[in-house]
Amino acid sequence: MTAHERYMRIALREAELAATEGEVPVGAVIVRGDEVLARTHNTREQANDPTAHAEMLAIREAAGKLGSRRLAGCTLYVTLEPCPMCAGAMIMANLSACYFGARDERQGCVESIYALPSDPAFFHSVRCTGGLLEDECKALMQTFFESRR
Repeated sequence: MTAHERYMRIALREAELAATEGEVPVGAVIVRGDEVLARTHNTREQANDPTAHAEMLAIREAAGKLGSRRLAGCTLYVTLEPCPMCAGAMIMANLSACYFGARDERQGCVESIYALPSDPAFFHSVRCTGGLLEDECKALMQTFFESRR
């Protein structure tokens, strides 16, 4: 198992926790070197907070741990392609890279609908790679939404 797969598996465990809490099952992990700085999952429903996406929570937690808003040298692993809010936060946080699992054809703004983190209009770009453990990430989302119908 590669390091990328190992960190995405941690994100998947976070996504599973979100599902058990009635949240859309998205999990996120931020790593610097071999250190996990943050591991979170969606809490939008519990917190009544539209910004409580796994990525946003992970960025806040990692920044707090480092004592800096700049997360250069850090990598985000997230089970679902980030939305426009989260993609923007990745840029503003100066993340170095993002690996995501399932693509989001409706709201994904890393590659599906738009590629915000690589838009040359912004001062900083984030290297993004999709499809990491994609089948597992996609299956978790599908199972969650099928159970709600």
